[in-house]
Amino acid sequence: MKTYLVTGGAGFIGSNFVLYMLKKYPEIRIVNLDKLTYAGNLENLKSIEGDERHIFVQGDICDRELVSGLFEKYDFDFVINFAAESHVDRSIKNPEIFVETNVEGTVNLLQCAKLAWADGDGFVAGKKFLQVSTDEVYGSLGETGYFTETTPLCPHSPYSASKTSADLFVMAFHDTYGLPVNITRCSNNYGPYQFPEKLIPLMINNAKQHKQLPVYGDGMNVRDWLYVEDHCKAIDMVANGGRDGEVYNVGGHNERPNIFIVKKILSTLSEKLDPTIDETLIKYVEDRKGHDRRYGIDPQKIKDELGWYPETTFEVGIEKTIDWYLANTEWMERVTSGAYLEYYKEMYQNR
Repeated sequence: MKTYLVTGGAGFIGSNFVLYMLKKYPEIRIVNLDKLTYAGNLENLKSIEGDERHIFVQGDICDRELVSGLFEKYDFDFVINFAAESHVDRSIKNPEIFVETNVEGTVNLLQCAKLAWADGDGFVAGKKFLQVSTDEVYGSLGETGYFTETTPLCPHSPYSASKTSADLFVMAFHDTYGLPVNITRCSNNYGPYQFPEKLIPLMINNAKQHKQLPVYGDGMNVRDWLYVEDHCKAIDMVANGGRDGEVYNVGGHNERPNIFIVKKILSTLSEKLDPTIDETLIKYVEDRKGHDRRYGIDPQKIKDELGWYPETTFEVGIEKTIDWYLANTEWMERVTSGAYLEYYKEMYQNR
């Protein structure tokens, strides 16, 4: 039985990955290590409560004693590192937290994997450390062109700088010690269980309540959108088939300006829920500091080498996503209480 350490597996992408893997593979075991910060939610994993193949551990990836103890107890075949502070606005306000989790935490995981998997001058066969990264490490694109795996790294925010640093440490452990690694860099994910500080669930939640929809700048910043289940499939394929030491970009060729996303959500909610929901709710606000203008990923390498492709078009994915949030109003109500509301006021009230 293969055993995975999945860090950050109660967050948005991590929990979707855990559910995807346990559904696909009957004969695996997942140890899910999550600190349960504001973005980690055990309710995301409710459907696998009682599944003996899933072992949840609340803890910090920076905790050397805890992490090394888990390696010793479970003899992991794979480490899939989702654990990260991920919201750009929060990184602008508190960059130190991003260095601690995204950089120091990743190095701690790498050190524990290196020690646990050591076998003479090399490493035990069949092991793999997979770092889940982001297209934001590449910086910003002009109106044309795409990020490839050879695009120079050029982060512009404290968040992307911390993820870039983590990526460099992963490759340094491969080049220096021979640790078996891969890095995936994905475009913007969307789908079920995403915490509503991110664009799509934030706009859905605000529109339902007839609150203003804050849109940065002129709304024409472009992102490449990837349905989360397609991303989970890509990570699985890279973990099990990616060439050692390689980076794989994972993108959907679903580029859309932010304002297009917002207007699509409004029109869909107007049709499905309430015809009084309309574009008068849009409020353009002061742009984010260091806001990259456009991201676009060329996923040709992962297509050619592993046969991956994004199965979910944006038109299908956004409908599925909106339907999920409409069907899970209690989930949304619970995650938007308390600390999140205070953060929301701080970030947007005075813009």
